[in-house]
Amino acid sequence: MQFDLAQKIMAWLIPLIFAITVHEVAHGWVASLLGDKTAQRLGRLTLNPIKHIDIMGTLIVPILLLLVSGGRFAFGWAKPVPVDWRNLRSPRLGMALVAISGPVANILMALIWAGVAKFSLSLQVSEPWTAFILMNMGMSGIVINIVFGVLNLIPIPPLDGSRVLSAFLSPKASLRYNSLERYGFLILILLMVTNILSSIIYPPVQIIAGLIIHAFGIG
Repeated sequence: MQFDLAQKIMAWLIPLIFAITVHEVAHGWVASLLGDKTAQRLGRLTLNPIKHIDIMGTLIVPILLLLVSGGRFAFGWAKPVPVDWRNLRSPRLGMALVAISGPVANILMALIWAGVAKFSLSLQVSEPWTAFILMNMGMSGIVINIVFGVLNLIPIPPLDGSRVLSAFLSPKASLRYNSLERYGFLILILLMVTNILSSIIYPPVQIIAGLIIHAFGIG
């Protein structure tokens, strides 16, 4: 069986939308637990993707990337969940915990998608087409979530890794470090076009994905 391009896009886009949604909800949920109810008051602690979709980052950019790559690659972003660090009971530690919650949520989502792929194996005889779709969507979900989680751990402002690192710097050093945020997107683009970003991301992605696929017996 083979997917046409439209089916490949759906197999990637659905896991991508949920990867982004769960990532942002995790930030807001942990912030709420630690004292900041901003996201909760604004109705952002929901898994409804509509509340989190950024038209450019969640739809247009991923679809364009899928079209350009022939359905082999996609990436995107959502509307950031608002967090007021001043409301956290321990702002510096809270900042780190809120930041790390997004990538952790993505790894958990990768495990869920691995479960979907595993379930598809039980349908191969009775529902081969459904099994094929679920397997492709599950494998896409594993890769997307691991890539998203690993990418966000890179300590380049405003990625989550920078928030974690900033929490351990002195206030003065943290201020200087976070001032790089205005250049963050440009830095990422430069790393991407020079293939440095892929050399940073892919080794841990391959290791984590390999462990999950082996553990679930879907390789």
